[in-house]
Amino acid sequence: MISPKFFIDKLEENNINFFTGVPDSLLKNICAYIEDNKDENHNIIAANEGAAMGLATGHYLATGKIPVVYMQNSGEGNIINPLASLTDKEVYNIPILLIIGWRGRPGVHDEPQHIKQGKVTLPLLETMGIKYTILSKDENEFTNQLNDVIGYMTKTKESFAFVVEKDTFEDYKLQNNQQYENLEMSREEAIQIVADSLDENAVIVSTTGMISRELFEYRANSNQSHEKDFLTVGSMGHASQIALGIALEKSNHKICCFDGDGAAIMHMGSMAIIGSKHPENYIHIIFNNGAHDSVGGQPTVGLQINIPEIAKALNYKKVFSIKDRMSLKEVLNKINGEKGPIMLEIQVKKGNRKDLGRPTTTPIQNKEALMKFLEK
Repeated sequence: MISPKFFIDKLEENNINFFTGVPDSLLKNICAYIEDNKDENHNIIAANEGAAMGLATGHYLATGKIPVVYMQNSGEGNIINPLASLTDKEVYNIPILLIIGWRGRPGVHDEPQHIKQGKVTLPLLETMGIKYTILSKDENEFTNQLNDVIGYMTKTKESFAFVVEKDTFEDYKLQNNQQYENLEMSREEAIQIVADSLDENAVIVSTTGMISRELFEYRANSNQSHEKDFLTVGSMGHASQIALGIALEKSNHKICCFDGDGAAIMHMGSMAIIGSKHPENYIHIIFNNGAHDSVGGQPTVGLQINIPEIAKALNYKKVFSIKDRMSLKEVLNKINGEKGPIMLEIQVKKGNRKDLGRPTTTPIQNKEALMKFLEK
């Protein structure tokens, strides 16, 4: 395996010192090392991968230096537009070094949402005309790969992708693991309190990652049915629009979106659409811990910005922000009779149980159960 320090040092030896992107579990060790060793202007955790391409382009225009954009392979979809219409050799011809975690690689067991993406990871790069190589797990071989890549990018001004398999990097634990004070609830506890407060007709659409896993496990441990929940196991940032699509057609149901701060920020423009449609049966709940918890705890700007004020400006009817369980229970009682769209930000602690399970039903089973419930 490659030491994260060795990897970043080799990039810096080649005058590459700007990093941006969205963290990935396969890249968490180098993302953590970058977070601990780069200043805030040279490591920017972007809202989404396409935005990272814009940041990287700006860096290149200002310095002439090759930038790095890191991502999970699920983020390839977000970079297709800037790859084709911005950095491509037939447009501005800007070299960006892509580092892509290969979830769902064929032949390697992974979760359902990664299977298709794993199959198309390399074909997508080929279709876009992006040359790539599988990053070696040997430091000497990686050094040779990097020399060839830098030579290619310097000569052609084209982008190149390192595709990263599981267990490529040695462990590195994030040292700058900021915890915000005065946050008494775990996300899991907050999820349970909210779920318990909803009426029997309410539907929950939960975002990808720990939120869906914690909701599923809570239902299972409580011997409750999963038919009222839609677990958005992929498609980060889109749960709020799935919930909106349901809310507009099922006005007799209260529709709750369980969102995360990273997911909400990734496609924050969706909040404007929610506000513009005025769904009276819609509750948007953001469990905000200021972190990408599912992929290593890398920070977001979630606790540095005022999400409720943003929601208010985007025409949400009621907005609330709480950080303790007593206030949460009071707000939940208050909003039961209120018309939406409602925004409830719940500030929670980082982290999750190490023994947290994963959904035991398939996505198709989840879909069919929810649709049957909505037909009643």
